[in-house]
Amino acid sequence: MDVSPECSKHTSIALCVCSLCYTLKAYHFVDTDMNALPLDAYLNRIGYDASPEVSLDCLAQLQRHHLEHIAFENLNPFLGLPVPLDSLALADKLVDGGRGGYCFEHNLFFMAILQQIGFEVRGLTGRVYWNQPPGFQPPRSHMLLLVTLPDGDYLVDVGFGGLTPTAPLRFDERGAQPTNLESFRVQEHGDHFSVQVLLGSEWQLLYRFDLTEQWPVDFEMANWYVACHPASKFVNNLIAVRALPDRRYTLLNRQFTLRYADGRSEQQILDDGPLLDVLSKTFAIDLAGLEDPLQQRLAKLLARYEQVILKRNG
Repeated sequence: MDVSPECSKHTSIALCVCSLCYTLKAYHFVDTDMNALPLDAYLNRIGYDASPEVSLDCLAQLQRHHLEHIAFENLNPFLGLPVPLDSLALADKLVDGGRGGYCFEHNLFFMAILQQIGFEVRGLTGRVYWNQPPGFQPPRSHMLLLVTLPDGDYLVDVGFGGLTPTAPLRFDERGAQPTNLESFRVQEHGDHFSVQVLLGSEWQLLYRFDLTEQWPVDFEMANWYVACHPASKFVNNLIAVRALPDRRYTLLNRQFTLRYADGRSEQQILDDGPLLDVLSKTFAIDLAGLEDPLQQRLAKLLARYEQVILKRNG
């Protein structure tokens, strides 16, 4: 998911629009009464029909169902639209609107839902190293959760995208922790920790984090950077991910990939029609009112890539 240094006119416009929206508090984090969240509607949205309780089994089931039914996607920043983080706005989008979101949206809303059920949970931030070159110094652009249960602490993440863990990871366990799709491990490095994934026979670094207390303003500022910075991969690329029990679907611009739990994968390049169909059906994203803007944005993205290729071949 490397971002080209070439910046399109759209990117500059998106940055200006985002700055204006931020001034108008469209990105402002607002505390919400947890009891006001639509818990029953959320449980129905993710297909969870049991009575929620504070337990590891319930936590694992909620995480799996959430990832299966609510896609990771970045349509708002890709189209220059605001990304508000208050819980009611997130409920409108993720539950009532049939949309998905990225890490701050997913994990902030999931944290609010867990707290409403009665879980002890807090948000952390991390630095993403996945698919980055050696020596890269990333910002704190990712959010994850630390959930405390009677038997210990667990890392929970429903918003990392293509390699989101599909089950809670025991925080104090340093060995491999299998899930239905991949195995993960949590490593300690003095003053911080890392989450790694086993791909083939090699452990690969996803992100690093520490236990520093994070305030709402920390998520708000990181969210603005991710949604609006002209070099952000979420401004410059169309991304969608959905995890099912035996496979992951991923979309990067026009490249659609299906990865199975046994390591097999299939890829294809999609034209506009099939791409919108895949977003709507495979990723289960409600595209009402977004089809035309998406097609226009993808056309500009394709033209930009063609210009880059011409310059490289010239």
